[in-house]
Amino acid sequence: MAQHEARRPVTSDVKLSRATLLTLILTGALASAAFADDFVTLVILIALAGGAGASVQSGSGRAIMNWFGREERGLALGIRQTAVPVGGVIGALVLPAVVSAGGLQAAFLTLACLSFAGAVLGGAVLRERVREHIVEAVPWTLRDRTLWLVSWGSGLYLVAQVAVLGFLVLYLHDERGVSVARAAAVLAGVNVLGAAFRIGGGRWSDVIGSRLRPLRRIGLALAVAMGASAAATAAPLGVTLAAFLLAGGLSMAWNGLSFTAAAEAAGEARSGAAIGFQQTVLSLIAAGVPPGFAALVEATSWRTAFAVAAAVPLVGWWALSVVTERPPH
Repeated sequence: MAQHEARRPVTSDVKLSRATLLTLILTGALASAAFADDFVTLVILIALAGGAGASVQSGSGRAIMNWFGREERGLALGIRQTAVPVGGVIGALVLPAVVSAGGLQAAFLTLACLSFAGAVLGGAVLRERVREHIVEAVPWTLRDRTLWLVSWGSGLYLVAQVAVLGFLVLYLHDERGVSVARAAAVLAGVNVLGAAFRIGGGRWSDVIGSRLRPLRRIGLALAVAMGASAAATAAPLGVTLAAFLLAGGLSMAWNGLSFTAAAEAAGEARSGAAIGFQQTVLSLIAAGVPPGFAALVEATSWRTAFAVAAAVPLVGWWALSVVTERPPH
């Protein structure tokens, strides 16, 4: 009975979830962007929306740390992380039609409406415990070697993820002559597979009682799948699509495990700061990969660029291999 009581949302000594408040900021920024009169204002509003959207991760991850025990947390955070590929599916299938019918303004307003719906749902169900000592979390985070290795090691898997999610449609359309609609459908399939892998990976980690072992094995599988995709750039189209579907799904499989490993390394009280640090690392990597990947494609070829994206996760796998997994806090 006590175990079930610990998992319920706290109804005393609580406050509105940070994730809900940040989603409201995201909604306002997207709605305002629909009516921006100049380019500078538009960029500022998009940057605000991106910052708020990225910051939602730590708040929602902390809420799950509060609600679930270690034996269920991998699955719970894996399910939470399916929000990203589900959003990718919706974006890939809905936004092209919205833009075609009503332009960019309609697209921004659609995104604002979806964000507002998320804020309403979050406001109804998400609450957080108020902790007085949370101010200690940031200095602790910056001193923790394990968290640095987990964040940067798993973060290097993001190179392959960005290469697929950010450039697959462009590659298929420009290099292989696939229509934009069909290429977007392939991207939607990647996101569906990625969502399934995130849930499966989370459950796998709960069953074996480890987050790092699945993270390492996913890294190796990702490197192999991305290497096969690079080799398949000149293969028949069906082979190419199958290779990139698998590689894209694997490129998204690790996020929930990385979240869980970072949060559990910190413990419940500091989990928000730990996840925030991990997300900062991912944001830094994500900011550098697109221009670097695009420059590599221009200077060499699609095959070479995808091959490099296959090799980088091996560095992350090595970094994770030197981490000793801590007992739960």
